[in-house]
Amino acid sequence: MRSASSCGGPTSKCCVGPWVLVGGAGGREDRAMGVSALKWQGWLVALVFVAGLLVFAPLGLYVWAGDAPAPRPGSAAREDVRITDCRIDPASRRVTASVEAVNRFPGRGAYVVTVEFRVTVDPESGDRGAQALVKVPGVLPGATEHGEAVGPVWPAAQVPWCGVAAAEFDPAPAPSP
Repeated sequence: MRSASSCGGPTSKCCVGPWVLVGGAGGREDRAMGVSALKWQGWLVALVFVAGLLVFAPLGLYVWAGDAPAPRPGSAAREDVRITDCRIDPASRRVTASVEAVNRFPGRGAYVVTVEFRVTVDPESGDRGAQALVKVPGVLPGATEHGEAVGPVWPAAQVPWCGVAAAEFDPAPAPSP
């Protein structure tokens, strides 16, 4: 590289000012603008990063929130369960009800069913019969599972009525990887 003193003088074509001309006037501009160009590149990178956040952050939140199953209405669990049999156990004289649960929700879970035992279908003067809880665990989507509720000792001369008083669906937690 030639120094400014070794050039033909200040008017020589090879040297102008403190910069050595490499490739003509364009070389001088590139070298003089080098710091400023780096500044613009930094701003450009920051601007692209912010634009990427504005575009992909909502998309990421949408995908993340879309993984959870939709909330299930409270009455849906009641529609998924039914009593299939109501009988008196001859050995213990206890009334027993068979419960069937069909999972119509797109997720695995358990049903907690409250079974009511009465003498008649309609409760007289608001009196409720004896109740028992039965849990039907691990019901896969679209699958049918069974459970059994055991009620009180039943009088010999009466025919029992068994019905679903309430039902709840408890979604199973997602398995950890």
